[in-house]
Amino acid sequence: MITYTRKNSGTCSRSTTVNLNDDGIIQGIEVVGGCNGNLKGISSLVVGMKAEDAIARMSGITCGPRKTS
Repeated sequence: MITYTRKNSGTCSRSTTVNLNDDGIIQGIEVVGGCNGNLKGISSLVVGMKAEDAIARMSGITCGPRKTS
């Protein structure tokens, strides 16, 4: 199991922790801050996906006028 933690900037959430198995499959996500309901939904959708596929699928999604996703 590999765990990545990142402090976020320019977003409502403050940090994100992602757990990947040895094959790069997302096993779990914890996000601190932000919209709890949306984050639970996103987390449940990406668990079981390859991390690279989740990144490709969400890359470029913005939040209103902000360039963050």
